[in-house]
Amino acid sequence: MKIPKLDNAASQMIQQYQRSENVKNDADTQVKENAAAPQEKVNLSAAARDIQQAKKVIAGLPEIREEKVQELKSRVEQGNYSVSGEKIAEKMVGESLLDIFA
Repeated sequence: MKIPKLDNAASQMIQQYQRSENVKNDADTQVKENAAAPQEKVNLSAAARDIQQAKKVIAGLPEIREEKVQELKSRVEQGNYSVSGEKIAEKMVGESLLDIFA
């Protein structure tokens, strides 16, 4: 059975330790460099771009749809416009619940 020289084993362990320290120091240096020079970059997903485009389209729409107002006005004047009381009640209750839980 051969017993390796202690000097050789000790020098190998020291070399291994020094290599691991060098790797650690290199990693620390990279982290410091990255922290010192922050890069501002924004990547938007496809969904976010679609939402932005939809917001632009909506912002370009008129707040009041005149053709719809005129249609309802003419129906009221002619007496053809009727509203279901149940539908009004459902909307009122639904809006109240949204206000409570929002």
